[in-house]
Amino acid sequence: MSDTTASDTSAYLAAGPRVGIRHFSYEDAGEFTALVRESRDLHHPWLAPPADPESYLVYARRLIEDPARAGFLVCERGGEAPGRIAGFININNIVEGAFRSGALGYGAFAHSAGRGLMAEGLRLVREYAFGPLGLHRLEVNIQPANEASVALVRRAGFRLEGYSPDFLFIDGAWRDHERWAFTAEMTAR
Repeated sequence: MSDTTASDTSAYLAAGPRVGIRHFSYEDAGEFTALVRESRDLHHPWLAPPADPESYLVYARRLIEDPARAGFLVCERGGEAPGRIAGFININNIVEGAFRSGALGYGAFAHSAGRGLMAEGLRLVREYAFGPLGLHRLEVNIQPANEASVALVRRAGFRLEGYSPDFLFIDGAWRDHERWAFTAEMTAR
């Protein structure tokens, strides 16, 4: 767990009242994978983040080194465990030029689920994406039965744009997904 204090915002790319976001690091492997193992029931069947140090290193390397990806850890500020990782939000398939878009993937850890920390983290990542990253559009694809994820993006102001049958191969099968999006112009509304 990080030793970041609640008042230390310099450790974060952006910070809100309860969370800050920072990039992944290789040193996060132990905490991240322990939290993944504790959160298996929450994540299944929606996602399968890396649960061991070797898988984490492959995963983190892509987020750290690939310019078409940006990975963010959502970390608690204050409370009993300042700096503890509450979840993660990744921007994948970043396209520059006329498109300036990225696809979001995310997950909360069991100890933070239902506390609003991911909603705050998503707002911070969205602001970072439309600010320093210079993106215009963020898209997230969600299995319709994943009610918590749909509720998160709906509360964050994303709009439902469509439905994609057999979109992603998850948990041994091709799964249908809803497409939700948010554009830079929507922040002014």
